[in-house]
Amino acid sequence: MSRGSGKGLSLKDKLDGNELDLSLCDLNEVPVRELAALPKATVLDLSCNNLISLPSDFCSLMHLVKLDLSKNRLQQLPLDFGRLVNLQHLDLLNNRLVTLPVSFAQLKNLKWLDLKDNPLDPVLAKVAGDCLDENQCKQAAVKVLQHMKAIQSEQDRQRQRKLQAEREMEKRREAEQRAKEAQERELRKREKAEEKERRRREYDAQKAAKQEMEKKTKKETVHTRKPASSSRPPQPPRHKPSWSRSVLRVLLFVLFCILCALAACKLTELQHQPLCVSVNTLYGDVVAALQNHKTLQNMLQHNSQQ
Repeated sequence: MSRGSGKGLSLKDKLDGNELDLSLCDLNEVPVRELAALPKATVLDLSCNNLISLPSDFCSLMHLVKLDLSKNRLQQLPLDFGRLVNLQHLDLLNNRLVTLPVSFAQLKNLKWLDLKDNPLDPVLAKVAGDCLDENQCKQAAVKVLQHMKAIQSEQDRQRQRKLQAEREMEKRREAEQRAKEAQERELRKREKAEEKERRRREYDAQKAAKQEMEKKTKKETVHTRKPASSSRPPQPPRHKPSWSRSVLRVLLFVLFCILCALAACKLTELQHQPLCVSVNTLYGDVVAALQNHKTLQNMLQHNSQQ
């Protein structure tokens, strides 16, 4: 392990029982993989090096019981530093730490802590106090753990409140979404009902217009069938007078012929002809019949007067 990277140097040569001393090695990085291969090394000294930060996998060294990181240039510890649950002794003297990770509260076995000569947050510095003797360092471990637990509890409460607020917000959003969807459904339902009512009115209007048109057409048909001049008195057919005149003319002509025949049969020498004899006989019968008819009328009239 080279002095800068920690590679090439055998850690077993520095292992003494359960103690591994890597102090004053001018380390810029922690050889986590090599350290993980030595679970017996429960005491690790990394003091007086050039460490600026610890890798996140450093917290996998859960076998560590005592850790010395003093006199480095650490600006912060890994967020999951609390995974080192077996840690009892921690020396962070003379670094550049301002705060500690909240997971620090999980170091339930920590009994000794030194945070001197760090630019700590004033509240944390007051809680840690001095570590000038064994008793003060033990008190610092107890107080810092209590302080970090309080911070962790407060953060947990804040997370719970935030989570609860998020849940409430989510519920409100869901309720608003449901209300919005219900409103949209109601709006669509109302629009559908209005559309249906509009179509019904249009249908009724079309039906009424159709019926009115049928009535109008029917009336026009009736008027069309009636004579155009119904208000004027009916005129006699034009051909009827011509037929009556023709018949009258024929009758007059026949009567004239009969008179002529009678005159010829009475006044001329043709009266002894058979045809004239028949005509004269017929004429005499007709005259007798007419006289009888006249006599009957007179009798009937006389009887009715009595």
